[in-house]
Amino acid sequence: MTIIVGFILVTVLVFGGFILSGGEMGVILHALPFEGMMIGGAALGSFVAANSFGDIVSTFKATLKALKGPKWKKQDYVDLLNLMYTLTRMYRQNGILALDEHIENPQESSIFSEYPKIQKDHFAMDLITDSFRMLSLQFDDPFQMEDVINKKLKKHHHEAMKPPHGLTTVADALPAIGIVAAVLGVIKTMGSIDKPPAVLGEMIGGALVGTFLGVFLAYLFVAPVSTRLSQIEEQDAAFYNVIRDIFVAILHNHSPAICVEIGRGVIPSKLQPNFYEMEEARQNLPQAA
Repeated sequence: MTIIVGFILVTVLVFGGFILSGGEMGVILHALPFEGMMIGGAALGSFVAANSFGDIVSTFKATLKALKGPKWKKQDYVDLLNLMYTLTRMYRQNGILALDEHIENPQESSIFSEYPKIQKDHFAMDLITDSFRMLSLQFDDPFQMEDVINKKLKKHHHEAMKPPHGLTTVADALPAIGIVAAVLGVIKTMGSIDKPPAVLGEMIGGALVGTFLGVFLAYLFVAPVSTRLSQIEEQDAAFYNVIRDIFVAILHNHSPAICVEIGRGVIPSKLQPNFYEMEEARQNLPQAA
């Protein structure tokens, strides 16, 4: 929600400073609907022309994500570590066949159902189940499996970063689009050159609103949304990196506790549970008994 607070501060302080310095809002308010239609329409139209329908839909959804904030919280990381500990211990004790019912039908699994938020994330579920399936293939070189997982993470991250990249392109284009709207305003003014100076001054002021609006929207609204969305995607990607590192630890035949500790080490610091919190959480696992 910090992004909303930031937008309120930008709007109040920019226009408040303009009014307090003696500026007249009448010219801006009169020109705003027309300049806004030209600039907003041009930005939206060029964005639609430059992207596929799927990318357009994902960008609008991602804009809402920028308002909500990161998906994964500290408790989600605790749940992930507990889930991976349970699955890894079962794999170590009873082999891959013991996990067959959970891997092949994770939506009905008694283990996965303990963690509904993770269970609803299709990529996390596919990454976990597919990686356990790869364990059964017994790669000659453990790094081959790590490379496969890394390629999946890279593809997912590339797709997740399309919306912020698209918004960055829009932000870069908006100042130029504002100039286009301003030039049209000047052309309109030139067509009314016989009008009194007061009228011409208002028309030129209206034309300059286009330049102002393009820069204002680009650097104070669209660019911050793009930056915030990039931060969110980077932070959420750490959740899947934990899964990767735990599987790499499994490949090197570490114990379940060590595998989970390796995974805990890559969690972002502000979301990372400490060693004793994980010890306590592990004691409460149903399988621990």
